[in-house]
Amino acid sequence: MGICMSCASSGVGTYENAVIIDSRSDNKTPSLLGSAYSQQGGKGINQDSAILQQGFGMDDGVLCGVFDGHGMNGHVASILVRELLPSLLLDQKKSISSSTDGNDYVEEWSKACVGAYQVMDDELKSRRENLDFSCSGTTSVTVIKQGEDLVIANLGDSRAVLGTSSDNGEMKAVQLTTDLKPSVPEEAERITKSKGRIFALVNEAHIERVWLPNQYYPGLAMARAFGDFDLKEYGVIAVPQVSHHRLSNNDKFVVLASDGVWDVLSNDQVVSIMSSAGPETAAKAVVDAAVVGWRRFPHVKMDDISVSCMFFHERSQNL
Repeated sequence: MGICMSCASSGVGTYENAVIIDSRSDNKTPSLLGSAYSQQGGKGINQDSAILQQGFGMDDGVLCGVFDGHGMNGHVASILVRELLPSLLLDQKKSISSSTDGNDYVEEWSKACVGAYQVMDDELKSRRENLDFSCSGTTSVTVIKQGEDLVIANLGDSRAVLGTSSDNGEMKAVQLTTDLKPSVPEEAERITKSKGRIFALVNEAHIERVWLPNQYYPGLAMARAFGDFDLKEYGVIAVPQVSHHRLSNNDKFVVLASDGVWDVLSNDQVVSIMSSAGPETAAKAVVDAAVVGWRRFPHVKMDDISVSCMFFHERSQNL
């Protein structure tokens, strides 16, 4: 139900909902150390998708992305974002660079993320005659690596975590994104000011959801997403939280995953698994561990699980 590949060979690798692309213009830059994997859960069609693209923006640039769909057409939204967002990011970056001096490329990429996410949301809306995204959509977490800089854009409750070593050599997890759920105070304030309602159902008191002002639907469990147009005027937005991280010699890898991982594994557990696996098998190793984690809840259907990761150094085992 998934794919685990390295980018040691050029071209495209696709299986099920994860794709790895090598779009370098030459073979002089080192091959990417990373993998991607997507596993169907127990709720029906796999609504997750993931991407790992080498040669993004520059020959040694990389794009990681994980997209977790929801609703009747969530699987379509997830795949469309995976297919269209990379080129939209590049188009936005090119447009911004043409009007600036090009000295602050991190800021340019940050603006490109905001612009591309808006264009992507508009693209989903433009398809409403054939595809209904009124109560369907997808999360998105992307990490763009350009040289020693990471630009992180987050929409929803998928997550990006950095694996880095402390001064004494122990691996530790650094969460790069915030899970943008309705329970986050800043998100709740925006939604309630827009007259959206937030509350949890009695039978799932731990999950707060977003509802229309006078109706008991759709009950969205996140505060930001592509699609979900019935809730857009009530505080659910498609504007990503964008941040920047400058890589140090202690930083070893970054891992992106849908909430099917984070619901059953902690950041530290995922980093430990990543540290013990090789780059080509790390994504699958995390997914396999999450599957085991879901077995602790036999009365709950396992969520879809997707992971995309990249390592920054060739020697990645026994870090």
